[in-house]
Amino acid sequence: MQFEFLIPKRPVSLQTRKKCKRQDWQAFVRAEASKTWVGDPYSGNVHLTLVYLYDTYPVDTDNIIKPIQDALIGLVYEDDSLVTDVESHRRSLSDTFDVALCPLLLLRGIRSGSECVYVRINSAKALESYL
Repeated sequence: MQFEFLIPKRPVSLQTRKKCKRQDWQAFVRAEASKTWVGDPYSGNVHLTLVYLYDTYPVDTDNIIKPIQDALIGLVYEDDSLVTDVESHRRSLSDTFDVALCPLLLLRGIRSGSECVYVRINSAKALESYL
């Protein structure tokens, strides 16, 4: 099973000094995921893929992972300890993309021309399949 959604907003860093800003971001992420999530949360290990499309002055990719992970607890997966594999990518909106190879939802983010984060979650595979 695979789940994907788009967060149509600039991400907030884990290191932000404003706790309320991070909490508002996490609530926004959860609300966006809730628009398309159906069913029970994953109860097994999951693979999280993020593609952050930025305009200028990007947020560090490693600092956007945890707030997004935490926002999905209890909705998409039972606990963030189930996230065993993470891929995080950052690309400028001015980059060239092979649209034939992009998932449709990511393509929508690229075409929007605005900062956003594409999120895909699926069941984790055996370690050997990633190596």
